[in-house]
Amino acid sequence: MFTTGKKYIPCVAYASIERGERVVQQSESFQNYMRARDAEKDIRERFSQTLEHVRLSIASFDNRYPLGDDITVTPVDAGGVHAEWVVPANARTERVILYIHGGCYISGSPVTVRECASRIGRAADARVLNIDYRLAPEHPFPAALDDTLAAYRWLLAQGYDAKHIILAGESAGGGLTIAALMKIRDDGDLPMPALGVPISPWIDMTMDHKTLTTNVGRDIASTTPLFIGAKLYVGEGDPRGPYVSPLFGDLTGLPPLLIQVGGGEVLLDDGIAIAHKARREGVDVTFEVWPHQTHVWHWFATELEDAAQAIGAIGDYIKARMD
Repeated sequence: MFTTGKKYIPCVAYASIERGERVVQQSESFQNYMRARDAEKDIRERFSQTLEHVRLSIASFDNRYPLGDDITVTPVDAGGVHAEWVVPANARTERVILYIHGGCYISGSPVTVRECASRIGRAADARVLNIDYRLAPEHPFPAALDDTLAAYRWLLAQGYDAKHIILAGESAGGGLTIAALMKIRDDGDLPMPALGVPISPWIDMTMDHKTLTTNVGRDIASTTPLFIGAKLYVGEGDPRGPYVSPLFGDLTGLPPLLIQVGGGEVLLDDGIAIAHKARREGVDVTFEVWPHQTHVWHWFATELEDAAQAIGAIGDYIKARMD
């Protein structure tokens, strides 16, 4: 099902999906850009000042909104990965959301998304394992993916059943959500989680999607951190690698996905493209475009009705599939 907000508008979704399909075929120009950048010297040194700015900007959201009185937070070592339990009072003991923060793979932390994650947990009647994966450039790919998988293995080792575990994440964390599901399927030694919930997912490191340009100025997110994050996360690897850019991978066999994107965000085309690809490859996809909303608008649920409603939709989706 492709939806805009809570309204089913197939003609709009179809037009958007078709645009997304064309975008997937237009990535060569950015490959040329990346090769040119690679030829320059000391790229990491030249990025350092901007990297610090990105990290400070994202950290400014830490503890911006207070947690509800019903939320408890407990630090935990999740199989060698720093993490925290964020548990609403209404959480069912067996239901867990493994939550993966965003930040272009170079910034962010569980603190940044804690309040948002707590709302999602409350809406879904679930405990949330909010993980602090390692960041690039200190730890480029595959560190973030390895940490996500290590945390998932730890949950299973603690006795949680995969059929009660949801992988969810925002932005880069949305891309990691899909990449982790692909890796779990490919490795074959772990059971598949029940559901995936990528929010405003970043799923293409080649950075050649149209809305990266057309939605600049409409979105709270800018493209500069994305370009920096893509380079520092991928490093000397292939930006089209399937676990780096799930858009170029095989999505067959993944569990049901709820994908939410904002109609005004620079990563709109990423969401459209991955939703179309997943559905084409047999995945049960619910895709929601929330008109006029920005990148990960869910953070602002304290002030923004659409954010609270989108989180409510996530909760309704999870409960409908799992209750």
